[in-house]
Amino acid sequence: MTDDFAIRSLRLETSDGLSLEAELIVPENARAAVVLCHPHPQQGGNMTSLVTSELFRALPASALAVLRFNFRGVGASEGEHDFGIGETLDIVAAINTISSECPELPVFVSGWSFGADTSLSVLDSRIAAWLACAPPLRVLPLQDLTAAAGSDPRLKLLIIPEHDQFRDPDSALEATASWLNTEVVAVAGADHFFVGRTQKVAALIVTTIDTQFAT
Repeated sequence: MTDDFAIRSLRLETSDGLSLEAELIVPENARAAVVLCHPHPQQGGNMTSLVTSELFRALPASALAVLRFNFRGVGASEGEHDFGIGETLDIVAAINTISSECPELPVFVSGWSFGADTSLSVLDSRIAAWLACAPPLRVLPLQDLTAAAGSDPRLKLLIIPEHDQFRDPDSALEATASWLNTEVVAVAGADHFFVGRTQKVAALIVTTIDTQFAT
């Protein structure tokens, strides 16, 4: 249980034949669904990493269904790390599953770090918006992200730590100046890991869903 919400373990199936481990919470009267994408596997990232875990714990209290999963080659997920390329298929598999489990709900994708960059390269028609936490904007070439989510009219919220070691707010604003419908929000005092400030990240995500996509 996570704060009195039941956690279901399940497997995701990718289009290239891999089975990935995942966990799902669907609170009663859920009004939207959020896919959580974890940080870099080669830096120790997995679905229990700090920000991913805190969002998985906190968001159901705001009537948001959440699905977290391990990318290919991580934990009990099949396959091997694919440097952000094959991982896009993993994100689509997560969208497939949460769309099936919560067919009436809008789907948001929220990645942290590596998970943020890879999610910004996924142009799935079911994504209501991208809610990217500390995207380095360099896991994949910036021009590829600009051609993907950056050129899409759907909302992009970029939550950038004030003292991020990889992409600070000013740099993020400059890098995404040409992006459509993109909001960059700085988190004061935070570094890339949001230690002590994960509640602020959760609140920004909930507020964005409330104000932009109220159901």
